[in-house]
Amino acid sequence: MTVVMRVGLVCPYAWDVPGGVQQHVGDLAEALTDMGHEVSVLAPVGDAGGSPLPDYLVPAGRPVPVPYNGSVARLSFGPRAASRVRRWISEGGFDVLHIHEPSAPSVSLLACWAADGPLVATFHTSNPRSRAMAMGSPALRSAMEKINGRIAVSESARRTLVEHLGGDAVLIPNGVAVRRFARAEPLPGWPGGGGSIGFLGRLDEPRKGLGVLLEAFALMAPERPDLRVMVAGPGDPAAAMAAVPEHLRERVVLLGRLDDADKARAYHSADVFCAPNLGGESFGIVLTEAMASGAAIVASDIPAFSAVLDGGGAGELFATGDPAHLAERAGALLDDPGRRAELSRAARRAVRAYDWDTVAADVAHVYRTVLTGDGDGPPLGVRPDGGPNATALLRGEAP
Repeated sequence: MTVVMRVGLVCPYAWDVPGGVQQHVGDLAEALTDMGHEVSVLAPVGDAGGSPLPDYLVPAGRPVPVPYNGSVARLSFGPRAASRVRRWISEGGFDVLHIHEPSAPSVSLLACWAADGPLVATFHTSNPRSRAMAMGSPALRSAMEKINGRIAVSESARRTLVEHLGGDAVLIPNGVAVRRFARAEPLPGWPGGGGSIGFLGRLDEPRKGLGVLLEAFALMAPERPDLRVMVAGPGDPAAAMAAVPEHLRERVVLLGRLDDADKARAYHSADVFCAPNLGGESFGIVLTEAMASGAAIVASDIPAFSAVLDGGGAGELFATGDPAHLAERAGALLDDPGRRAELSRAARRAVRAYDWDTVAADVAHVYRTVLTGDGDGPPLGVRPDGGPNATALLRGEAP
């Protein structure tokens, strides 16, 4: 019999901007709800563009863009955000608070400072040279000391935690809704007869590696006159196309931001799916989605991707940032349907370990462990911190 828990999830990044942490938190909320638990999510919300927000989401205020971890993160901080965090905790009646990326200078860190009681934190970031963590370590440690259970989504994320903040964490990977991606019809006109390569990610975020893929395409195009590249994701199209020779641009098809249904279809729409990321990834949700779709994958050999792809057993790897090597590996896959089918089967097998049915159960086990301590004590609820941190938070100061 499942003991129902009231769980508060905190996401530091703007909910209305696509990102791996936001998706992880949303999928975890749905998986925990399916298990019978009660879930509320606190996150910054900017302009949702008219899209309805999920019932479980509580807006924490408008975010502001801040350079963070090699990207631009949209975060909420300051007295107003701190007040909303404390009110959400006070009114939530949570059994456990689960804070994602507690070191990010946003509502996650505010929640660490503002709450007492059972706290779990998940660390997503992989960044061995994090200046923000190094400079803020005294303030961060005051928050980290309150956390009862730590989760890292990958070995590289665990290593970042150990090196910058000390302590350790249990490894529980990012989840993927395998059934959601397993079956879908290709988008109209895809993959086509001349070969196609797919990409999904932010167009204007250099570390996602789209520029490397487009350089590789330019190398492949002369020998493959009907090869096309399908690019899905938000961002500035002009910036993405600037590096593509003008005579090849009509063969790079920009789909823009896709809804969940069309995203699943996109993974089934290319002969080869490419993840050319340059670094800063601790896991790579886009990779597991492609695996769940049974895509034949070629990915950069960053440690996180190599680990998820079983060292190349579930997808081809190429030297990170090397368009010529990418062109070679992608071309070999395009020419070998048997190899693509073999990788598709291997990807579907490997991704089972990341299904949300498994991952959410492991996360819930961490909750129960934190709630009961040695397994025999009574559960304790989350409550606002009534100590000196409260006044500092409402003034927008670090305790």
